[in-house]
Amino acid sequence: MLRYVVLLGPLLGGIASANAQYPNRTVRMVVPFPAGSATDAIARVIAAPLSQALGQPVIVENKAGADGAIAATDVARANPDGHTLLLATNSPMAAIPSMRKTPPYDAINDFAPISLAGYYSFYLMVHPSVPAKTLKELIDYAKINPGKLNYATGNSTGIMSTLQLMWLAGIKMTHVPYKGEPQAVTDVLNGQIQVMFATWTTTAGHIKDGRIRPIATSLKQRTIYLPDVPTMTEAGLSQFNVLSWAALFAPAKTPIEIVERLNRELVAAAKRPDIREHFAKIAVEPATSTPDELGAFVKDQIDVWKKTMAAASVAPE
Repeated sequence: MLRYVVLLGPLLGGIASANAQYPNRTVRMVVPFPAGSATDAIARVIAAPLSQALGQPVIVENKAGADGAIAATDVARANPDGHTLLLATNSPMAAIPSMRKTPPYDAINDFAPISLAGYYSFYLMVHPSVPAKTLKELIDYAKINPGKLNYATGNSTGIMSTLQLMWLAGIKMTHVPYKGEPQAVTDVLNGQIQVMFATWTTTAGHIKDGRIRPIATSLKQRTIYLPDVPTMTEAGLSQFNVLSWAALFAPAKTPIEIVERLNRELVAAAKRPDIREHFAKIAVEPATSTPDELGAFVKDQIDVWKKTMAAASVAPE
């Protein structure tokens, strides 16, 4: 036994020394969406304070495509030394595991959770031609007009949110998919689409001029952007639990000391007034968590998505 202690001692000391020197070069934060996207904006808000705290550049690298699967696969296969991180959303971490028969990675076992970063401000919205100002009125109208309301989706959150709404409310609407929110919002404005879950950033101006009517927010609490708009729970649908979020991950097997340090630095950054102000400008509700809390949250969200798909009779592709 003594012989093994002598052999392992220097090795363990070397590992501890490497961790103590972290980071010793540029840190890459991979983003699964293009420059200019909301997720890219979040990454750039948190990259600056992380760089200051870590003493090394934290660069944002955009790897868009396949609902985030390209970026997530890249990070899952990276060296687990803390120099490659993933700012993921529910698309690669909940949609891909739920909506694909053979995901290219394991969202639970291939990553080390670090912390939540924030929630996107999603709202259920309708065209003014829909005679509904509340969620109850919308549900009642949809029930007496089954299939007559067209709903748009520009991302996986919109798809899952509307599926869960229809399942829980017992209503039927007609799906019109789009490649992104901007195109979908255009058709809401001209009346071709009557219902949509969309973000504040793509609809703010149209809400203010009355061309789109917000019914409820999918967040767990009302937002500073539309404080008079109730949550889905307040509006009467307490079982609604689809969230749109962003969080920081590292490859699995990243040393716990590095994960804990990144968590501490991100939590500290999120408390800074200037960082919270930047988040407000991009309509993101800041949020942080422990690594364990984030891991449990991801498992729960995957379960939510899978159950919603099953209830809506939607099979993985």
